[in-house]
Amino acid sequence: MRHTFLLLFSCFTLACQGQITDPKATEFYEPVPPKVKPGSQLGEAPADAIILLGEGADASEWVSVKDGGPAKWTSEGNALVVNPGTGDIATRRKFGDMQLHVEWKSPAEPDKQGQQRGNSGIFLQNRYEVQVLESEGSDTYTNGQAGSIYKQTPPLVNALKPQGEWQSYDIIYNAPHFNKDGMLTRPAYVTVLMNGVVVQNHFEIKGPTEYIGLPHYVAHGDDVIKLQDHSNKVAYRNIWVREL
Repeated sequence: MRHTFLLLFSCFTLACQGQITDPKATEFYEPVPPKVKPGSQLGEAPADAIILLGEGADASEWVSVKDGGPAKWTSEGNALVVNPGTGDIATRRKFGDMQLHVEWKSPAEPDKQGQQRGNSGIFLQNRYEVQVLESEGSDTYTNGQAGSIYKQTPPLVNALKPQGEWQSYDIIYNAPHFNKDGMLTRPAYVTVLMNGVVVQNHFEIKGPTEYIGLPHYVAHGDDVIKLQDHSNKVAYRNIWVREL
């Protein structure tokens, strides 16, 4: 891939200098992109995806963060529901760059407001939180509402469906890079689509999610995807990931 890029860059340079006259000089036939069979409908996992939560809410890909044992959340049909007080759950596998699909639904909690209403979160590499919240009709700080990179940036728009309906996130995540001395050489970037609408557009993540204070990077490698127990019975289903 690097060779192709360099060759293409060289060709464009020559073209700008008026030295290429044959259109075939900028046509490439290798490498051929591999074929991936997409899902039959929107949101369905493609053939090369790792299924993290599928039919029957099989939680075998998840463990309890508290003790490393089986996830203690509740299975309801094809959904896995937060069991308040049992703690966060995390994938058994670790990931870096990825495409992640998650569907979630907030519980009906009309007596609660702000950050107490339908709160959970999706932590990329165990550090960087995409907020899950019932923020349709409930006021809170904008960089803490659904679709935000928590405490860093609000969503571009609020694309939530009405409470009680399933919401979807499609997340494209580029992991940060560090040199051998642990210094940051490239920050993490994330693009998020909420129900098919772009709410984060290649946002530069400033560091791990912090509730208090400013974020700062600490070197790390591939790590787990974590779902948060914030004491609200948020439901999750149809979670899959593609490594990029």
